[in-house]
Amino acid sequence: MNISNILTEKNIFLGLKSGSKREFLQDLAQKASEISGIDALTIFDSLLERENLGSTGFGGGTALPHSRFTGLDKVYAFFAKPSYPVDFDAIDNKPADLVFLLMSPEGSGADHLTALAMLSRILKDDAVCERLRKMEKSTEIYALLCEA
Repeated sequence: MNISNILTEKNIFLGLKSGSKREFLQDLAQKASEISGIDALTIFDSLLERENLGSTGFGGGTALPHSRFTGLDKVYAFFAKPSYPVDFDAIDNKPADLVFLLMSPEGSGADHLTALAMLSRILKDDAVCERLRKMEKSTEIYALLCEA
């Protein structure tokens, strides 16, 4: 699986203006809904439920909220850079300014785990994250993510 199989340039959201994790997840769910066809409230509720199990904040200013959805036809990845870092309750207490959202079909065991591992590797690569933080255009970000 390549990132280009699950992420497109239109799945990159820059400058989301959210004051809290809850607001950020609502905004992200709305944008993901428009692309995935899954109801925004369903996405938000599922992400919030996952966050209640344990934070998806990785530390180092990154987060990877994820969930599985009935009725989804394929795995989707979304990348977001909020206007202001969002407190994801990460173990290092650093707010997230680089966020991937992973949405997978309910029965996609192996594909979900493969995608989760791929996105995790990107978020754990300090050099890639530094480059992402400096980029302001979705075209540049998409090219870097496909290369990473």
